[in-house]
Amino acid sequence: MNITLQTYRPALTRFQSLIALFVLCLALSILSDKFLTVANFWNVLRQISVNVCISTGMTLVVLTAGIDLSVGSVLALAGAITAGLLRNGIPLPSANLFIGFTLLGAIVVGILTGSVLGWFNGWAITRFNLPPFVATLAMLTIARGLTMLWTEGFPITGLGESFTYLGTGWLLGIPVPVWVSALIVALAVLLTNKTRIGRYIYAIGGSESAARLSGVNITRTKLMVYTLSGALAAVGGLLVTSRLDSAQPNAGISYELDSIAAVVIGGASLSGGRGSILGTVQGAIIIGVLNNGLVLLNVSPFWQQVVKGFVILLAVIIDKSNAKNEA
Repeated sequence: MNITLQTYRPALTRFQSLIALFVLCLALSILSDKFLTVANFWNVLRQISVNVCISTGMTLVVLTAGIDLSVGSVLALAGAITAGLLRNGIPLPSANLFIGFTLLGAIVVGILTGSVLGWFNGWAITRFNLPPFVATLAMLTIARGLTMLWTEGFPITGLGESFTYLGTGWLLGIPVPVWVSALIVALAVLLTNKTRIGRYIYAIGGSESAARLSGVNITRTKLMVYTLSGALAAVGGLLVTSRLDSAQPNAGISYELDSIAAVVIGGASLSGGRGSILGTVQGAIIIGVLNNGLVLLNVSPFWQQVVKGFVILLAVIIDKSNAKNEA
């Protein structure tokens, strides 16, 4: 029997994320006695919850052959606006009026902020036929500037126990952020696998011209996808802000890189049309475990950036190699 690497290539390609995660966990468990502990397990899950939220939205965008570089800045702005409204409300001295916000009201406004910015990304891309890279890069700068203007460069703190529960609380023995990210993943899996919109998303990524000829409303689908990406970035911003009990003006910097890395490592193609939400979750876990392991090993933060950069590069190389073999 002639057994070669080609025989196992389909299985290796399908399970490459799980294999990489197993090897990474095995190496870290050998190098650090603090890695395989219950406390560290929950710590990793809590940390990756933010990236899972952002990466779920990023996956929807990438499936349409797009990209969203603004998620980190949108995260920061949504968190800052939520914290500002919750802490200070909106004073209107000229009208002798003060508008206060409940916890739910501030959260809704924060998510709406992310949704509007995401919608604007989609509108700019579809209305002016801009490359997604350019449109979302511009939004990255715009949202970061708006965050600085809103916070005046200072953190907003003292947000109350009710709000911090969202990022630090436990429910049925599981951290609340894990519940939030799990719910988002479940809804996204349902959207992509069981709905017409999900089929449209894959069709656009596979061939936009063919999807248009098939009657798919390209503009409406892309607007929805980018709006969801912004909304989920805002949810990530709420989790970060509540966990720190502080809205930091520089929050979310480089989060877009972790998000793209999770999507690509999870098996999605940057050319669109191929990938899955569950694959992205695996990618987010790998990134989270890698970050956690580097911290436990006392690796310099500067070297951590270098390592993650090489991981992203390797993932893209593997993606291109798989695409060539499939062709």
